[in-house]
Amino acid sequence: MSSCGQFQPLSSSGIFHAFFSSYLFVGCLSLVSLTSHAETVKNLYQVRQPVSGQSAEVRDQATQAALDTLVLRLTGDPKAPQNPGLAAIRKDPQQIISQYGFDAGPPEVLKVDFDPATTEQALRRAGLSLWGANRPSILGWWLSDSTEGSGLVGDAQASAAPLRRAAQHRGLPLRLPLGDLSEQLVATAPTLEGNDPAPLHNASERYGADALLAVHAREEGGQWQAKWHLWLGDQKEAGSVQGADVPALADAVMLAVSERMAPRFVVKPGVSSEQLLEVQGMTLERYAALGHLLEPFGGHLVSVDGDHIIYRVNGSAEQLKAQLSLAKLQEVPAGEAPVPVAPVPPTADGAVPAVAPVLAPVPQLRFRW
Repeated sequence: MSSCGQFQPLSSSGIFHAFFSSYLFVGCLSLVSLTSHAETVKNLYQVRQPVSGQSAEVRDQATQAALDTLVLRLTGDPKAPQNPGLAAIRKDPQQIISQYGFDAGPPEVLKVDFDPATTEQALRRAGLSLWGANRPSILGWWLSDSTEGSGLVGDAQASAAPLRRAAQHRGLPLRLPLGDLSEQLVATAPTLEGNDPAPLHNASERYGADALLAVHAREEGGQWQAKWHLWLGDQKEAGSVQGADVPALADAVMLAVSERMAPRFVVKPGVSSEQLLEVQGMTLERYAALGHLLEPFGGHLVSVDGDHIIYRVNGSAEQLKAQLSLAKLQEVPAGEAPVPVAPVPPTADGAVPAVAPVLAPVPQLRFRW
């Protein structure tokens, strides 16, 4: 495809070859490290629901709880599990379950694998908004104060296990800092409870996460409570939760974080519209990352023009902007001129062709790396 030629949808194989050729042609473009660290949540459709026993009654109750957990995980909406459109699924969850079994643990759990395709179909039929598997990575600074002392939870510590289980339970890609001496000096109670994320941002740079989560947990009278702050781009959220123990507290924190983050990324049925998205400054590495980010929006690559690429996507402008912010893409100001289109060349005898080529339509959304 020429740099200013006709607009022409490409096949999947043609897309790669066209982009690869364009990439080689603009050899001045270098492969650079991506600033996006969004992650695909593993086992998003598998729920490990804690149980006490393996009786039929326990299994049925745990299956219902697992369904509620999955619906919350996929929507971030606390009202979603009681949606009337899910009545048939709640009555017979087996129709969207591929397999289940008990795991002795500890803790003992019922492991339920839901079928992604039938589950999504059921939720969309109920009119629910869904959050895809590609989600912002979160760096969690968690300080615990108990009768046994105070300490920052580090990645390799045993105390990290309940935090990871809680994050997985709520569908969040959680990372934890190493917890070395320099980080312990930064992650103090005043810093974690404060409104200024600068100290944590500086200490978090080497981990390359999309979001920062600061949690100060305290044990008082046999109960646990925590204050938390979340920073994601220009968005700030905060709250407080309680729990009977650390696992319960961690789950409460992760649930609250999920409910605050989801509205920014869920794809709402009936609200989304088809749009053309142009992205400038493409490289092979960025091509792979961008395709991954656009999966929840049914991203379909339709043209390649040097280091410019055009996708057809389904989603609102707000949703797409939030998703692309994970890769630190910048929106091209409306006033900037689009990619120039070459005039239609005359025929050999100098006459203008009777039928001009169909030119690429102007994208509604334009971004650049």
